[in-house]
Parts: sequence; C-alpha cells; structure tokens
Amino acid sequence: MVEALNARVELVEKGTYFTAFSSYGKILVGEKGFEFYDDRNIENYVQIPWDKIDLVVASLLFGGKWIPRFRIQTKRDGSFTFAAQQPKRVLKAMTNHIDPNHVVRALTFSQNLTRNIKTLLSRKKKA
Repeated sequence: MVEALNARVELVEKGTYFTAFSSYGKILVGEKGFEFYDDRNIENYVQIPWDKIDLVVASLLFGGKWIPRFRIQTKRDGSFTFAAQQPKRVLKAMTNHIDPNHVVRALTFSQNLTRNIKTLLSRKKKA
C-alpha cells in the first residue's frame, strides 16, 4: 500500500504524467510536496517533496493563455513532465510552497532553434 506524502491536501486536479507511456490520474498539491497517483494502478505514483524541487518549467502558448504541460526538475532525480486540466491552479498552488522565481517559462520553438543553430556554428568554428 502506498503511503501519502501529504497529511493535508490543498488541491486535487485531474492530470497526466508523461513517461514512455502517458499515465492518467490525480495531481495532489499539499503541505509537504507534489504527488501524482495513477487511476488504473495505485502503485504507479510520483511523490516529490518541496525541498527536492529545483525548477518548474511551464510551456506557454498563445501569450500565456494556455499551458499544455509543465516540467518539474528535481535536484537529483531528473525531471518529470505533467499536464493538468487546470494547470494555472496547479502552478499557483505550487508557488505557495516554492520560490516563485523558480517557476519559469519554457523556451519557445524559435528560441530553441536559434540556440541550437548558434551551438552548431560555434562547434564548427572550434573544429
């Protein structure tokens, strides 16, 4: 049986956890951390304490009107990508527990493309 990280939950939202396959379930934001529990298999879960979160990167589209997904980067365990039905509510609840400066926008497609081209050109100059 899975033991919950939070004793008191502030927000429960339907969400998706993206791994090799998508897992649909519930996102829970509480006083001790961020949790995701799969609807089909309760043993498939993610628990991230607030002190382990390094950065939250939100993908914004249409000038910030739509947030299709967000990624939680931890200090040691890598990153976890989630989508929620109401992502603005989830991110707002998360900023109550982590520094709002650690919730950032993801780079746009053109910013990624520009950065990759600059990287390729700098590699060619060095070689």
